[in-house]
Amino acid sequence: MKKIFFIVVAIIATSNVFAQDISGSWNGTLNVGVKLRLVFTIELNNGIYTTTMDSPDQGVKGIPTSATSFENQEITISIQALNASYKGKFENDSIKGIFTQSGASFPLLLTKGEVAEIRRSQDPQPPYPYQSEDIRFENHKANIRLAGTLTYPKSGNNFPAVILVSGSSPQNRNSEILNHRPFLVLSDYLTRNGIAVLRYDDRGTAESGGTYATASMQDFATDAEAAIEYLKTRNEINSAKIGVIGHSEGGTIAFILAGENNDIAFIVSMAGAAIKGDNLMKEQRYMIGKASGLSDEEIAANEELVATLYNIVETHSAEFILAHINELIEELLPEDEQLKEIARKMYQQEISRFLSPEILSIIKFDPTNSLQNITCPVLALNGDKDLQVAADANLEQVEKLVKSSVTTKKYVNLNHLFQPCETGLVNEYSTIETTISPEVLKDISDWILNVTK
Repeated sequence: MKKIFFIVVAIIATSNVFAQDISGSWNGTLNVGVKLRLVFTIELNNGIYTTTMDSPDQGVKGIPTSATSFENQEITISIQALNASYKGKFENDSIKGIFTQSGASFPLLLTKGEVAEIRRSQDPQPPYPYQSEDIRFENHKANIRLAGTLTYPKSGNNFPAVILVSGSSPQNRNSEILNHRPFLVLSDYLTRNGIAVLRYDDRGTAESGGTYATASMQDFATDAEAAIEYLKTRNEINSAKIGVIGHSEGGTIAFILAGENNDIAFIVSMAGAAIKGDNLMKEQRYMIGKASGLSDEEIAANEELVATLYNIVETHSAEFILAHINELIEELLPEDEQLKEIARKMYQQEISRFLSPEILSIIKFDPTNSLQNITCPVLALNGDKDLQVAADANLEQVEKLVKSSVTTKKYVNLNHLFQPCETGLVNEYSTIETTISPEVLKDISDWILNVTK
């Protein structure tokens, strides 16, 4: 499941009245193993500075920050919810400073001006040779309204159709990550080949209602069900030929949906997990550790720590943990005072992640029953350099458990995003120009057209 350095915060900013007005947009590039552009938009109203933050490479915009101060040419922007802050000095029309999160610090130079949107070479450009319609649909089970885009050929009707289901972490309808828009690229390719596609913003993201942070993987599955029900109302769509394409966690959701609904015509799992979540995450940590150069001893020590932190979550209620988190982790901290504070913040962050309904639902989910109950055709794909969902173990489990027609394929030198890569590590994602391998796009399109003919 993909997890990138992700900035999600909320509240209000305050400051004093200053002689120098630094209002406007300030942008820079943060190097945290991957390069992430950040944009701070600073406003001055009645002597009070407020700041919002964008992370364009992740499709995240307009995030409020906690507090902003500017005095003696020095600016501080606080982000309490992430234990993060930016401190810099204004001089020569730029701000040179340090971005800090959970004890780790990174230099960040900000310059004034709007950041230009970068488009990848595979991004389609309008005008499109097909219909593209922004739509809304209701998830009545959750009482929320979701927003998306439906694309379909300009002429004809009775089209086969798919919904696209994203992986973990809040994503918009294009599934933006590190300036890539894989769902935009995928939907464009499929629609040019006669397949209607509905992609939508995750709940609580972009134009969709609801709250992401309180939702589990099973909740996201009901959003996908609502998208399928919406497609059935469209005259352009053949309701007997509606399928699901899911990436990462979305691929697992595709297994869930097909295991529970006999009216789904087909599913495509792009690196969807077919093994139990706790085993999946353990294997993730091992593969990423080895690719990052860690020794087996270092990986084993990390596993022991993770198990201890997870045991805290399993043993105590969330309310108790939040009230006593410092006491619960005190014995795990190193003696060195500086390292102690860094470790404290990291352990607190990891426990908070385990408390997330989404992460808990992934850890505890065993897809065995879902896979065994699938009756529709299945296409399961993995890259052999995927460090988040191990290709061999995953595809073997699909072939073993699914009783219906199954096609699997492992691609050489493709990563979790199905990009051509060298190591498979996340820090390559932004440096790779390709968004999705053309071979993968063609294979998915050809397979869907074959099973729906």
